[in-house]
This record gives sequence, C-alpha cells and structure tokens, in this order.
Amino acid sequence: MGEPLVEVLAAPAGLDVQVDNVVIVDPEDEVEAYAGDLVLLIGARGAAARHLVRTAARQGAAAVAVKAGTSGSRSAAEEGALLRAAAGEAGVALLGVRPDVRWDQLQSLCRSVVDDARLRVDADLGESPGDLFSLAQTIAALTGGLVSIEDASSRVLAYSSGDEVDELRRLSVLGRQGPPQYLALLREWGVFTRLRSGDEVVHIDEHPELGIRRRLAVGIRAGDQPLGAIWVQQGSGPFAEGAEEALLGAARMTALHLLRHRTEVTAGLRLREDLLAALLEGRIEAAALADTVEVSADRPALVAAFTLAPGQRGWSEERNRSGLELQRRRMIDLISVHTAAYRKSALVTAVGTRVYVLLPDMPAPRAGRGRRAGGEHPDAAEASVLALARKTVEAARTLIGAAVQGAVGSLVESPDRIADSRREADRVLDAMGRDLALDVATIGDVRSRVLVSETLAHLRRTPGLRDPRVERLIRHDAEGGAELVHSLLAYLEAFGDVRAAAERLHIHPNTLRYRVRRAEAVSGIDLSEPDQRLFAHLQLLMEHERRG
Repeated sequence: MGEPLVEVLAAPAGLDVQVDNVVIVDPEDEVEAYAGDLVLLIGARGAAARHLVRTAARQGAAAVAVKAGTSGSRSAAEEGALLRAAAGEAGVALLGVRPDVRWDQLQSLCRSVVDDARLRVDADLGESPGDLFSLAQTIAALTGGLVSIEDASSRVLAYSSGDEVDELRRLSVLGRQGPPQYLALLREWGVFTRLRSGDEVVHIDEHPELGIRRRLAVGIRAGDQPLGAIWVQQGSGPFAEGAEEALLGAARMTALHLLRHRTEVTAGLRLREDLLAALLEGRIEAAALADTVEVSADRPALVAAFTLAPGQRGWSEERNRSGLELQRRRMIDLISVHTAAYRKSALVTAVGTRVYVLLPDMPAPRAGRGRRAGGEHPDAAEASVLALARKTVEAARTLIGAAVQGAVGSLVESPDRIADSRREADRVLDAMGRDLALDVATIGDVRSRVLVSETLAHLRRTPGLRDPRVERLIRHDAEGGAELVHSLLAYLEAFGDVRAAAERLHIHPNTLRYRVRRAEAVSGIDLSEPDQRLFAHLQLLMEHERRG
C-alpha cells in the first residue's frame, strides 16, 4: 500500500510474510484466532495499543496496523519507539496508519490487493477490460443464446438483451436472483455440484412443464474458489457452433470481471497492465513479469494485434463517439474471450486504439520447420494463431457489426524478444490502415507491400524528398484535366508493356504511347534513366493513394 496510507514500523521476520485475510479488530472484541491475518486495530492509538499488538501476535496475526497517536507527556517519536519494541518482542510486523485514513477504506484496499494476489496464484487468468453487461452481450453473440452472469449466491450481476425469455430467466432478472423453487430443482439435479467441481460446460435439458428452456452453464472460478456461473438460455434458434468453447473462454475472463466487481480495479491489476505494455514496447525484460504473471523465460512467444478498421476509427461526429467506444469495448471483450478459449495463458491489454494479445509458452518449432522473426514460412504454432485471428475478426464482423483488422507477429524464441513480434504486427497494421484492403495478415503475407507502404509514408512526411519534375506533371493534370499521371503509372506498373497497360486503361496502345511521351515532355523526366524512372514510380504511387 505504501505512502500516504501506511508505513512499515517493524518487520521482525522481514517483509516476506504471507497475508491471507484482512480483519478489523476493536479493543472490546473477544479474542479470536488471527492466523495469517492483517489485523487493523481500531479504538486504540500509539503506545496504548501495545497490549493489543501482543495479543494479536499470540493469536497468529501476520501483521498489525495501528494509527499513530500520543498520550500523556510522551512525544510521537517516543510512542512509536514503544510500539516498535512491542512488535519486535512479539515477532509481528507493525504498520503505522496515518490518522486521517478511514479504516473501512484501508480494509477494502488491502483486501483488494490480497484477493488479486490470490487470483494470480490460483488461476492464471488474462486481462479483460470492459464491464459485465458488455461482456454478457458479447457471450450472447458468441453462443447464440440469452446470457446471465450470477455470483456464487445466484444473484444476477448482468445479463444480455433478447427475446424468447423463459419463466426462469424472467423471474431471475426481475428479482435480480434465481427464484428459490427453481434453485432447489437445479440443486436436486446436481447442476450446482457439477458447476463447482470442474471446468466443464453443464447441459440442462428443456422442461416445458416448468417453463425452463434448454440451457448451457459453466462455473466461474479463481483456482478452487467458486465465484459464480454463466447461464445461457436457448432462444428461438439452436446454440451457435462452438458455443461450449466460447463459454469456457468466457468463464476465465468473467472471473477477473467478478473480482473487479467486488473490489474495484486493484493496484495489482494496474501493475500487470503497465508491465505488459512495457514488455510489448521493449522497455522492460520479461523477468519483470515473474511476480505478476507466469511467463516461461525459455519458451517461444508471439504477439497478435487488433484494431478497428480505419472507416470506424475515423468517426468524428459527436453522436457517433459513444457508439465507437461501445464497439471498441465489445471488440476487447470478444478478443479476450476468443484468446482465453484458445490458450489459458494468453494475456490481453489495450494500448491506445489497439488491442494486443501476448501468447507465451508457445510450442517450439520442429527441427527444420521453424523460422526467425520476419521469415516467410509460418510454423504450425503461428498458423494456428493466424486461424484464431481470422476467426476473431469474422466474429467481430458478424456478431458485433465491427470491421476489425488483425496482424500476427512472428514467433520469437523467448519473451525477451516479444517487442520484436509486437513491432512487426504493428507494421502490418499500419500498412493495412494506409493502403492494404486486408482483414488479417502476417509480415510474410505482405512484406513487399508493407515496405512500399512504409516508404511512401516516409515520402509523405518528408517534402524535401519529392522530385519537382513529378510535382510539375501532377499540377499539369490538375489544371488541365489530363490523364497523364494515371497513364504513366499504369505504364510503369506494367514494366513498360504498352499493350498490357493500354488494355488495363481501356485505351488504344498508340494513345498510351502518346501520353507517355507527353508526360516526359511536360515533366522533363527521362524514363530511360533507371533512377528517375524508379523515383517517379514511387512518387506517382503516393499521388495515386492520395487521390484514393
């Protein structure tokens, strides 16, 4: 927690002490066992709390927190020294709390850190930004049903929209909790036992006489700790193909949502998000993640990147901004669910307008079959991620109505080179956003086009590199309505094959020959000179893309 809330006053056993829970204790409370607890002592300050510190230590407390204070003629320094001495003798860590800190606020914040640490240890879950209602709608689109997310007490936390609601769903949503008579039936059928016992999708048959339609359900867990369940009611049509796989991925992502719902966003989650972004940008080494997420230092890894297609990112009207943000959040949810179903260790984070998926611990390439970053022949592992990206982009188009582009970086030999994979994915996305009409690609698919696109982008940013002779030709066309630029570009792209270029332009070859000679005369370019021809081609390509 640190400043400005608490400071360590004593740590007889060092700082590496496990804390299992956080409790508030009043001096009037009966003495209880506090094994492994951080005990927040209220109602007693300064040296007056010494006997309570000793008592908590005897009952097994991991640490004790006390507010600073003075009594009698002792100074604050003297009071602190007495407290530290008591904690040292008792062998318990002592935390000093600022006088103006509310105990309930401190308890909530400390519990959120403990819960987050427990979640990271017990269940290696990826990040999933967004809110529960947005996630419920995404799960509904992926499964083809009507979704409700409930906590471990069967309280409804969020649900998707939709018609064809059966009686169980209607009563659950209206009452914000499963009706007792239906919950009793589900317990009798063994549904709750199966949801708590493992990572399986449970099928509940239709019971028309009870007003219950067919359902799929999956438990939400953090390690062995049940957090709730996701229920999917069948609507007017069958469940979507792959609904069970999507539901398993959704359960992993919803576990983190439920923890956030209970404790708000914790410092630990923000730290992991910051560390992952720093790793992707090459600012830290993979070892910095060791205490936050489990990433093997000697296993291959790669990065996939996704973004909304340019037509949607460019919305600027005020009325569309909220719609764009909603699409972005739903895109993040969808990507998180798909990647969690594909690989449990997948990590997802949003940086700016892009969503990055880090896939650590990938299978090593088979001997003779692998490639270095930037190679042209993807390994089987990369091919499977490419298939996942295509599936995700297609799902975004059909389920949430968003045009999404994806790029898959090359497999790198260890997480320490993950920034190389991320940069490669970014290069492909950059080119796709400028002039590549593709949904999903790797650098091997579009290397030459990416290089040309990056060269043209550099030309756009550097006016000093422009050839004034080409600029003269462009102005001539703009002022006189001629077609010299378009014709010369077609001629160069056809490698000087007049007949092929004329056919493409739907004009006679002699007409094209005349236009090419005219372009040389107007501009002063000598097309027989290779350097002039090459640079004219690049600058004409830039002008062609500018015209759209």
